[in-house]
Parts: sequence; C-alpha cells; structure tokens
Amino acid sequence: MGRGMSRVLGPDGTLPAGDTKRHAVEEMFDRVAPSYERMNRVISLGQDRRWRRRAVESLELPLRSLVLDLACGTGDLCRDLAATGHRAVGVDFSAGMLAAAQAPCPLVRGDAAMLPFPAASIDGVVCGFALRNFVDLHAVFAECARVLRPGGRFAALDAAVPEHALLRAGNAVWFRGAVPLLGRVFAHDGDAYAYLPRSTAYLPEPHALLNALHRAGFGGAARRTFTGGSVQLITGTRV
Repeated sequence: MGRGMSRVLGPDGTLPAGDTKRHAVEEMFDRVAPSYERMNRVISLGQDRRWRRRAVESLELPLRSLVLDLACGTGDLCRDLAATGHRAVGVDFSAGMLAAAQAPCPLVRGDAAMLPFPAASIDGVVCGFALRNFVDLHAVFAECARVLRPGGRFAALDAAVPEHALLRAGNAVWFRGAVPLLGRVFAHDGDAYAYLPRSTAYLPEPHALLNALHRAGFGGAARRTFTGGSVQLITGTRV
C-alpha cells in the first residue's frame, strides 16, 4: 500500500467489525475504484459478465421494471439492467465508486440499511458481490423488503466456498494466494485484495442466508451456484 493508506485488515490479519468495518470498507472502496472493474475481469477470469447476466435473468421481471442496483460500485449491473430493457437506479455508500461509475441511470449515495426510497416503490433489487461488506445483513434484507412492491424480486450474487474438496482447494489457492498478489501488481493495493477473498467469512452458511431472506419477508428463497460452487446466486420474491 502507498503512504497514507489505512488498512482494512488488522495488523494480525483480522477482519474488522461494526463501525470499524463500515469506515474501513468505505475507505477501501474509495481508493480501489479507478481499477475496480479491470480487477474484477482479472480475478474472475472474465466470468463476472456471465454471472451478472444470470442475476438479471433471475429477476424474471417485465421490461421497463424499476430495478435497484444495491452497492452498485462502478455501475456494471446498472449497465446490464439498462441493456436488457429495465430502468435502473444505483445506490452505493462509496463516493469514490460513484465518481468512477459509468452508468446510464441515476446514481445515489446511500446506506443499504437506510435506503432513500419510499415503501413498495421498486420492482426488483440486484446486488453484486456486496452482501459480505454490509455491517448488518439482516437490516439490509429488511430494507430491501420495505422498498420492494409485493411480488418484487431480489437477486444477489456473492462468493461461495465450493463443497467438493478439490475445487475448494483450488478456490483457496486462487482467491487467497493469487488474488492478493494480483492486487499488489495491478491495483497497487495488496491489503484490499487480501480482504476481499477473506471477507467471505462474514457470509452466513447457505441455509442461514436463505432463512434470513425468508424472515425479512421473501418467499421462495433459493440458492444456485456457478463456476464449481465458487459463486452463489440468492433469489427471493417479496410476499
């Protein structure tokens, strides 16, 4: 890391929690924003485009639906939504990400646990690889349920740990070994790209994640995995 950068991981490699996590993650995303999309292509070996398409398709909403991209970052999913005929709006708490975003839609700086939208005003919510970065995931699910109309759809992509032992080992070598090295070389930020693979530890186990979505007011909560189980897609319908 360059001089003046704060670390998101503790000196002993521990993950932050509470308000410390909130501030550390915000600062981290502010500084990695300029290289964020390029690094996503590198880390995912170009598969992130396919994963995002699957998430948008899983909404199963009619054209011109109003879809919120939660933690929109630099606008990848916003562009995918617009390309498929939806009306997108993006929300992110990182000013740096929003400044670097290129999206054909309104972008709002806001907290996922206190969304600046009226109740039942949104047709769909998508979220790309951000669940693990929220401090209170239950509060975020509750807010998504509040802003979605009855019958509205929720779809969230995030990392996962493969069940098969060999795939699990390969996943660990790539994401915990190669990704931090690539982050140091291409983004000049090894700390951020050491945090991102390790942050999967924040995610509840699959059954607990689906139960949390159900308790927030979603029916038909379901989970699919891609790329050998290293990526998961969580979906639900607002009841």
